[in-house]
Amino acid sequence: MNVHLQKIKDIDLAYIAGFLDGDGSLIAQIVKGDNYKYKYGIRLSIVFYQYKKKHWFMLWLKDQLKYGYVRLRKDGMSEYVITASGPVEHILVLLKPYLRLKHDLCNLVLKIIKNKKNIKSKEDFITVCKLVDLTQEHNYSKRKTITTESVIDTLKTLE
Repeated sequence: MNVHLQKIKDIDLAYIAGFLDGDGSLIAQIVKGDNYKYKYGIRLSIVFYQYKKKHWFMLWLKDQLKYGYVRLRKDGMSEYVITASGPVEHILVLLKPYLRLKHDLCNLVLKIIKNKKNIKSKEDFITVCKLVDLTQEHNYSKRKTITTESVIDTLKTLE
């Protein structure tokens, strides 16, 4: 674990968890790519959003958590994105005791990370994809286009 993360005060962890509950997202996606073993991969992200006038706060948040990047979007929003299983896992383990709205989703994302580490076959990968599909029940995304069925269909064409 990032040593710096262990030094964050409990009160700050609770505050960051509350911010994630309100103005953040835990995202699990199946993404397409020729470089992936099964032509798809699993992307996990923590994303915080804030109006650009509070961009300084996003920079503070990144300074606390150390991972990811902060950017100003064209729509006037500041966005702090943390992607990759390792960083997402480290942060979620610390925030989990303080999360309320996203507690169940946090548990599901941590389960995805655990299972992702143990993928040894197409069947294992499909099992993880099914877990990713379950995150849809916790999020408001309307743009999800790649599902477990997409993966299964593609894997059939590779056989």
